[in-house]
Amino acid sequence: MRTRALPYLFVGPALTLLLLFGVLPVLVALGVSLTDMDIAGLADASNIQFIGLDNYQALFADGDFWEALGVTGTFVIVGVPAIVVISLAIAIALDYAAPRFVAILRTAFFVPAITGIVAVSLVWGYLYNFQFGLFNWILTSVGAEPVQWLSDPTMAKVSVGMVAVWRGIGLNTIILLAALQSIPHEYREAASLDGAGQWRTTFSIVLPLLRFALFFVTVTTTIAWLQFFDEPFVLTDGGPLGATTSISLFLYKEGFRLKEFGYASAGSVILFIVIAAVTIVQLRLRRADHVS
Repeated sequence: MRTRALPYLFVGPALTLLLLFGVLPVLVALGVSLTDMDIAGLADASNIQFIGLDNYQALFADGDFWEALGVTGTFVIVGVPAIVVISLAIAIALDYAAPRFVAILRTAFFVPAITGIVAVSLVWGYLYNFQFGLFNWILTSVGAEPVQWLSDPTMAKVSVGMVAVWRGIGLNTIILLAALQSIPHEYREAASLDGAGQWRTTFSIVLPLLRFALFFVTVTTTIAWLQFFDEPFVLTDGGPLGATTSISLFLYKEGFRLKEFGYASAGSVILFIVIAAVTIVQLRLRRADHVS
C-alpha cells in the first residue's frame, strides 16, 4: 500500500500548485465572466449580479476586441516563425562554433531572456526615440529620413515585434542547441563517410532529428505570443491608435483600468479557449506527422 502511494506523494506538491495557480484561476474567471462584477462589486459582493452570457455577447459585438484579436494574430503569424527560424540558425551556428566560444556566446544570447522587461524596454525606447535615438541617428548619418518608430501605426508593430523577437530567441536557442548537442556524432560521421557535405548533413540528418525540439519550441512560442503583453504595454501602451493593442493588453485595460472585471474575465476565458484550441491543433498535427 505504501509503495502504491509513493508516486502520488511525489506528484502531489506539483499537482497541488497546478490546481491552485492553474485550474482554480480559470474556474474563478469563468464564474466572474457570468456576472457584472466591477469595482463596486469588489468592495461589496451584494452589488454583483448574475447576467449569464451578456459579457460574451458584448465582447463579440465590440470592435476593439476584434481589432486586438487581429493584432495578436498578426504578431503570432509573423513572430513565431521568425523566432523559430532565427533561434534554429543561431543554434546550428553555435553547434559548429569552437567549443571555447560556445559558453560565452550562449550566455550572450540568453541574457535578453532573463533581463527585466522594464529595463529592456527603456533601452529600446531610447533607441527608438525620434529625435535622439540611435537608429534615427544612423539613418540621418547616411542621408536617410528619420523614422517614426513608435508613432506610426505600421512601424510601431514592427518596432514592438523586433523587441519581442530579440527577447524570445535566447531561451529557444538554448533549447535547440541542447537538442543539437544530444544528437549522436555517429550519425554525422556516417553521413560524412557517405560523402554528404555540411549542408546536406544538416538538412537530411540534423533537422529531422530535431523535429520534437522544433515542435516544442513552436508550441511554447505560440502560446507566449498569444499572451503577448509586456512589450506593447511598456513601449507603446497599445498605441498608436490601438495598432499594438494585443488581446492581453486589451483585457488588462478593461479589467484593471476600467474596472470591468466581469467583462475582462469573459475575454480571458475566450483567450484561454483560443490558446487551448491552437495547442490541440498543433498536437494533432504532430501526431499525424509522427504516424505518417
